[in-house]
Amino acid sequence: MRSLDPPPPERSAELRRRFAEEVRSERPDLTTLCLLVGAEGDGALDEAGMDAVQIELDRLAGLLPYRPGGPRAWARALGELLGERCGFHGCAADYQRLESSLLHKVLVRRRGLPILLSVVWMEVARRAGAPVYGVALPGHFVVGFGTPERQEHERVLADPFDGGRVLTGADAELLVLGATGAPLHPSMLTPATPLEVVARILNNIRAWAAVRPERSDVALWAVELSLLLPSHPARLRYERAQLLVQRGDFLRGAEELDAYADVVAAVDRPAAERVREQARSARAMLN
Repeated sequence: MRSLDPPPPERSAELRRRFAEEVRSERPDLTTLCLLVGAEGDGALDEAGMDAVQIELDRLAGLLPYRPGGPRAWARALGELLGERCGFHGCAADYQRLESSLLHKVLVRRRGLPILLSVVWMEVARRAGAPVYGVALPGHFVVGFGTPERQEHERVLADPFDGGRVLTGADAELLVLGATGAPLHPSMLTPATPLEVVARILNNIRAWAAVRPERSDVALWAVELSLLLPSHPARLRYERAQLLVQRGDFLRGAEELDAYADVVAAVDRPAAERVREQARSARAMLN
């Protein structure tokens, strides 16, 4: 399979400008954000390709029955269309592929991580008028149908990674227990916002790259997009600085380390000094 090459610098700068604009808009669009992430990861995804994804999502939505009924009927209709007829699902091997985190690739391969398959489910369902939302269970993203405020028996969860299988309460409990060792808490069923979904997708990409030192380029663009989100951990700046040093950009990496040390100094002076020592070591590599 063709390796994913990054876009040229001018294209990347434009994608990031649009990403920053979208995440700060009043109603960020999930499909748009996922496509901008995809275009940053795959330079072959141009504007025509991004339009094609939108058209395909519209086409799939048009194949759903008109208002099939309540939440359970919607879940079954999506499962029959996307899981059975179209073959969208996931398996363990999908966790080893960067393509599994890129929406345009998931639409073509019909394989992906739970969260990307859930994005397909949500965006197709939303276009068809379904009451749908994402549920960021620890370790496994699923889709909810119905109104979150309703009683538990009026809400339905489905697992797109498993072809859209409708989950019982016990199924959801087991998913959380397997991921965390702790019981399911009602707060875990809160609908995920588009920005929370995108942040989790970028976290997955960073985790994929973290165990592949030769793909520090992927780790860097993923952390830089994460830094454009309105809310992000300050430690991402430290991660970016380390990646710059790892990639041989010692001067910029040292500057980032010093900037992060200034932030940390207010709460942990010894930690700040350790970071400044890393900055000095990075500068020494220039000699």
